[in-house]
Amino acid sequence: MPVPDRDLETPGGSDIESLELDPNGILRLVWARGVSIDGSGAQLAMDRVNELCEGRQLPLLIDMATTNSVSRPARAVFSQRCDASAIALLGSSPVDRVIANFFLGVHTAPVPTKFFTSQDEAVNWLMSQADARE
Repeated sequence: MPVPDRDLETPGGSDIESLELDPNGILRLVWARGVSIDGSGAQLAMDRVNELCEGRQLPLLIDMATTNSVSRPARAVFSQRCDASAIALLGSSPVDRVIANFFLGVHTAPVPTKFFTSQDEAVNWLMSQADARE
């Protein structure tokens, strides 16, 4: 089942900017600018990640650089296992780092998860995690 480029199921249709599999085999989830991620938005994103994985374990890069907030129910969803083999959280500001560190400090991530401000470093780390599994 193809996954739409835009989130058409959430009111306003704008929580997920894009979700795609890149040529390196990394899933890339980009949250829309200024989004406040709630439980249903988080669940929709994870369901779509699982659809794209098609039962395979794939690395996941989540661009959260322009995310306003992540609700408690959303953090609970992100603590559940999905088909991602490792998750790199990509941010660009101290606020992004606080959101990511709060999540990582309060919840045990189901797979290796790390925060980055450099996309290249995030991709290299995801690729090293994939190599370690082989």
